[in-house]
Amino acid sequence: MEFHPQPPSGTPKPWAFPTPERGTLPNGLTVLRCHRPGQEIVAVEVDVRAPLDAEPEGLDGVATIMARGLSEGTDKHTAEEFAAELERCGATLDAGADHPGVRVSLEVPVSRLRKALGLLADALRAPAFPDGEIERLVANRLDEIPHELANPARRAAKELSKELFPATSRMSRPRQGTEETVRRIDAAAVRAFYEAHVRPAASTVVVVGDLEGVDLDAALAETLGVWTGAPAEDRPMPPVTADDTGRVVIVDRPGAVQTQLLIGRVGPDRHDRVWPAQLLGVYCLGGTLTSRLDRVLREEKGYTYGVRAFGQVLRSAQDGSGAALLAISGSVATDVTGPALADLWQVLRVLAAEGLTDEERDVAVRNLVGVAPLRYETAAAVAGTLADQVEQYLPDDYQARLYAQLAETGTVEATAAAVSALPADRLVTVLVGDASQIADPVRELGIGEVKVVSGS
Repeated sequence: MEFHPQPPSGTPKPWAFPTPERGTLPNGLTVLRCHRPGQEIVAVEVDVRAPLDAEPEGLDGVATIMARGLSEGTDKHTAEEFAAELERCGATLDAGADHPGVRVSLEVPVSRLRKALGLLADALRAPAFPDGEIERLVANRLDEIPHELANPARRAAKELSKELFPATSRMSRPRQGTEETVRRIDAAAVRAFYEAHVRPAASTVVVVGDLEGVDLDAALAETLGVWTGAPAEDRPMPPVTADDTGRVVIVDRPGAVQTQLLIGRVGPDRHDRVWPAQLLGVYCLGGTLTSRLDRVLREEKGYTYGVRAFGQVLRSAQDGSGAALLAISGSVATDVTGPALADLWQVLRVLAAEGLTDEERDVAVRNLVGVAPLRYETAAAVAGTLADQVEQYLPDDYQARLYAQLAETGTVEATAAAVSALPADRLVTVLVGDASQIADPVRELGIGEVKVVSGS
């Protein structure tokens, strides 16, 4: 048998996260573009500064319904016609709302970019928000809520937000609203939120893909460039406050065979100098299958299929007063909930006492920095990260500088940041499981006052 000779490996090339070109259209819309040769599927992200904190009192979820309603008809097309036009372009359009604002995402073959940008512009410029479509979206959202409450991970996240943040803070309540607030939303409320917050001067469009031969300036001028609106207004952002007094909340699920764990607190976001070291240290603790938490709870004890530690930016501000959720999540069998938590806390205490090893630090750097080129192979991945930077008031070269900083961060700095991020005595623990079986073993651990709430 004769085999084709194995091709030799090429010469390694230096890689850095791309820095976009920045510009502004006459209507005030900020434009970030990034040419990525070979990426024939162009990704477009539009970030609109319409934060959840701006939702009217009692109408939590209106930003989500508005975002979903952007593609449900315009001044040119009905909802069905709009969907058909997108399909003819081979394009996908998604939209959602989160604490920083509304995000609209488009992916389309570069050969049909101009047409798809026109549809995107129509959705942003003149959405119809028909009464019937808004009623359908509200009904769909109401149908989703019971499924979310039945999901242990989603239920834990809901309870942790409620525990961490004061009741007056929008962050304490579900991002997409509750059954009570969503029921109040109608087309008039959606139109009012749109008119108050969606405008080009408060928005940024990110375009990433193979733009060779594409007259992007002309395409944008003819599409998103005709979108008009009032000038952007500075909206004061309330400070993020949180209570991380060590305590435990058990969301009772009688008969549950597993306990969902979510342990967290609020810490610094990406504007803080500690972020690179914090990212590296938390990754060593629980970022992958080879991390310390998995090594103990999964490999040695067999308590779980996996436990993860992570940092997730909640909201950033221009003055740097943002915040991130620093957390540990996973699930364990009901009968080992107490021992698993005891071992988890022991891992945190040993980390504080002995620190990370150089080997752990080196593995984490290789994983975070070395795999980055694969992570950003698609235009959508690059566009999403650039839009995150815009959303979080970060400079355009932030991600590129972050990887350089990670490579330079030492073991001592990573240890200090991880210990500060997840101190054993300042964590709010949410457990979704059978309280009759897990409450007493958890109380014996002494990790904080234990409270039981209904799982309904």
